[in-house]
Amino acid sequence: MTIDTWDEIRTAFQVARLGTVSGAAEVLGVHHATVIRHIDALEKRLGTRLFQRHARGYTPTEAGHDLLSVAQTTDEQFAQLANRIKGQGETVAGELVITSIVGVSDLLMPVFSRFQHEHPAVTLRFLTDMRVFRLDYGEAHVAIRAGAAPEEPDNVVQPLTRLRTGLYATRAYVARHGMPKSEADFPAHRFVVTDAQDSRAPFNRWLRSVAPPDCLTYRATEPATLEAAVKSGLGIGFLAAFRAAANPDLVEILPPRPEWDAPLWIVTHVDLHRTRKVQAFLTVLKDAAKGWTL
Repeated sequence: MTIDTWDEIRTAFQVARLGTVSGAAEVLGVHHATVIRHIDALEKRLGTRLFQRHARGYTPTEAGHDLLSVAQTTDEQFAQLANRIKGQGETVAGELVITSIVGVSDLLMPVFSRFQHEHPAVTLRFLTDMRVFRLDYGEAHVAIRAGAAPEEPDNVVQPLTRLRTGLYATRAYVARHGMPKSEADFPAHRFVVTDAQDSRAPFNRWLRSVAPPDCLTYRATEPATLEAAVKSGLGIGFLAAFRAAANPDLVEILPPRPEWDAPLWIVTHVDLHRTRKVQAFLTVLKDAAKGWTL
């Protein structure tokens, strides 16, 4: 197998895993035209269709599944080898990739600033997305995740902190609609809520259980959009307590409750956990977390 052939197989594997050309192009760091060219060349080389093309993306054919089961095993072995080789470095330099939920970006910026001040030879990449970046594929060195503790067997999982969440509205909203005294007053109010009815966040599930459906008058998918809606006076909604405390225009409707807390976890891959670069970042992160008031 030539290098070109492996590039084509690796491309096909990413298209099958993500389901779209654009997704594969982003992960591989190439133009989407390159992805299409690799797929076409591989299908021509093998003399068979590996994917069914449709409006929503690419779906593997039977032949595609056969090829990709082999490609996945090979890709995982290469990723593990690359992680071991990267882990042999003794200098705090090069690229460090961190991924996290969007809601803690404000907390992490001072961490990044201090880390780069102490280790100027490091280039930071900070990735936030709705999808979970895979550490076993080398997509990130450190992940900060919320919710239940991750259970991937090859990852090292450590508690970071707990993110407290409360129910807030603007002063203008309260002036127009009044202040609900209890949940019994919710039918007279308007609420900002995620559009994902299967959200795992406990506060989202709670709100949908106590507020009438016709009171959920603004729904969106992006957390930043939901926060902007609350701050614009569109309704009452959940915000991280530390973010709400920094905005004097917000009124606390209900204070944070322990059952609404979101535990945050530091996740690293076992092959990279002990490297100097990762450990240097974790030292700065954990030290900063001691001073967080959440």
